[in-house]
Amino acid sequence: MFKTDSILPPPPPGARPILHDREYRIRAYHIASDRLLIQGAIRDQKPPGLYLRGDPDPMTIHHMQLSIEVGFPSLEIVGVNTDFETHPHGDCPGITTHYQNLIGLSIARGFTHKVRELFGGPRGCTHVTALLQAMAPVAMQCFWSMRQAEAHLNDEPDPMLESRDDNDSWKRIMNTCHVWDENGPHVAHKIAGEPEPPPLWIQERAKDLGIIEEIQ
Repeated sequence: MFKTDSILPPPPPGARPILHDREYRIRAYHIASDRLLIQGAIRDQKPPGLYLRGDPDPMTIHHMQLSIEVGFPSLEIVGVNTDFETHPHGDCPGITTHYQNLIGLSIARGFTHKVRELFGGPRGCTHVTALLQAMAPVAMQCFWSMRQAEAHLNDEPDPMLESRDDNDSWKRIMNTCHVWDENGPHVAHKIAGEPEPPPLWIQERAKDLGIIEEIQ
């Protein structure tokens, strides 16, 4: 299964006790050839004894869950479910139905701005909206994952072992980071039609498994 060890750096020498632990967990599922499900959760915990002296257990102060069904490859949201497991005020869950306004939106470019417009400040829950911003990029990460999953179901060769030059899906992530700067060398190679090798992590694992010596 997935690794569960900490991905945080070690605390600095002499650091005082932890004051707060925030955890995000997001997973995406292939539920049909044209549909994926993204489930996310956010949980805030306080350490034992911080708020109530003598309390031996950590205290959860926020725990919200959000599930989004996304059409593929359109990346349009077609279903939403929001749950508040732990919250500080009795009227906190009253905002859950407002997140139904996500239906019909595309997670592609401009989504972050639209989320702030619809759910920023008093128009939403701070914690659910922060979770939502973390979930959207996962849908983008699923473009090749969906293709890979379909290849497995149809007993086809692994597409991730091939040079990726057969579609323009890369345009969806242009200007999302410095590597994909529209004026940078990486995009210039794509525009020129040059095939892109598989990601480094695919190349390294394939070599470790003896699947292939070198991927060009």
